[in-house]
Amino acid sequence: MDLGLRGHSAAVMAGSEGLGRAAALSLAREGADVAVCGRREEMLRSTCKSIADHTGTRVLPVVADVTNGHDIERFVNAAAADLRGLDILVVNAGGPPAGTFETLRDEDFQRAFELTFLSAARAIRAALPHFRSERGGSVVAISSMSVKQPVENLTLSNAIRPSVSGLFKSLALEYAPEGIRFNVVLSGSIQTDRQVSLARATAAARGITIEEAISQRTRPIPLGRVGDPNEIGDAVAFLASDKARYITGATLQVDGGVIRFPY
Repeated sequence: MDLGLRGHSAAVMAGSEGLGRAAALSLAREGADVAVCGRREEMLRSTCKSIADHTGTRVLPVVADVTNGHDIERFVNAAAADLRGLDILVVNAGGPPAGTFETLRDEDFQRAFELTFLSAARAIRAALPHFRSERGGSVVAISSMSVKQPVENLTLSNAIRPSVSGLFKSLALEYAPEGIRFNVVLSGSIQTDRQVSLARATAAARGITIEEAISQRTRPIPLGRVGDPNEIGDAVAFLASDKARYITGATLQVDGGVIRFPY
């Protein structure tokens, strides 16, 4: 299916690796010009060059830290200036660190809130004037199944990620009259470096091997496997596109069937 993204411009936060990279790649494959931010310049430039070489679209690297409000504003404005407008924003950030409640301090919760929630709010605030210039826009957040179903040893994610979904539900109502849509993709177990890191933390907490931790994480998945990052990227591209123009305020589960709750 052609999603009709050719001629569109997108800004993808924290897109030098993992699910952000997958989203940037999927958007570029569909013909969108993409700006990508990341903290590590060498990795960021390598990622952007790889995506540009693979897709033939324009891919702009911008070194920025999503926990820094000034960096986020600079990234969004640079994307709009270089790509001659902005009509798609992909909200993404590295996941908060693992940990049980009693291992976490106030500072850990504050940093996780800054990383997960405020990065989203700041980026949206910066993007709104550009969306209005385009008379519409689409914001898609890459989030986690922890929004609906808590994940063991991920207290910070379980506590804070639902607030982003709540924000998107609110903004979907507030900005629908202006043609600006807000949707969330919930990822399950996806084959990324973060999943390996989480498996390592689980193994240490339970006194088991990393391989056993990965096996335990895979066992409850009805489809019987972990996901591919491109399966998240393609979901993001669809929700960002005009093919999803009547979808806003939605939460799309891309988790192999793990989440069983009906809401």
